[in-house]
Amino acid sequence: MPDIRLLSAADARDRLSDLCEVLADCVNGGASVGFMQPYEQADALPYWQGVADSVESGATLLFVAVIEDRVVGTVQVGAAQMPNQPHRGDLKKLLVHRSARGNGLARLLMDAAEREAARIGKTLLVLDTATGSDAEAIYPRLGWQRVGVVPDYAMWPEGGLCDTTLFYKRIAA
Repeated sequence: MPDIRLLSAADARDRLSDLCEVLADCVNGGASVGFMQPYEQADALPYWQGVADSVESGATLLFVAVIEDRVVGTVQVGAAQMPNQPHRGDLKKLLVHRSARGNGLARLLMDAAEREAARIGKTLLVLDTATGSDAEAIYPRLGWQRVGVVPDYAMWPEGGLCDTTLFYKRIAA
């Protein structure tokens, strides 16, 4: 059974190697999450160090799925918003290592993120994902509402423009 954890900044720094492996695996597997191929674990280190700093400042909630003491999935909630948006959070980087997919980890990570976001007073979460990706199909099954598509929003990691689908979900605080 996977263990879903909310990490502190110190915990995130202790798990940098695992986090880098998950991100590199997802990017090299075609996930459009901001990075381009080829993508090595070492390339992911500055990103995750920045996330750990953001966790430390309270701007980000970082969740991981751990199986046999190895991080195999992660998701973040951007909790720091502008003064006119204290009720909103941004769901970011739902990532599951290809070797751990099919075990319900995305749902477990999302459930944990939504519960904690509600606990800290968020009532609305938003996210964007590559249109036509495997990830896009997950969110409606988890109760997220599709808003629309922005054409040519980003690039696939192997190159070429991709559209992005926007979603939102109201959660109980």
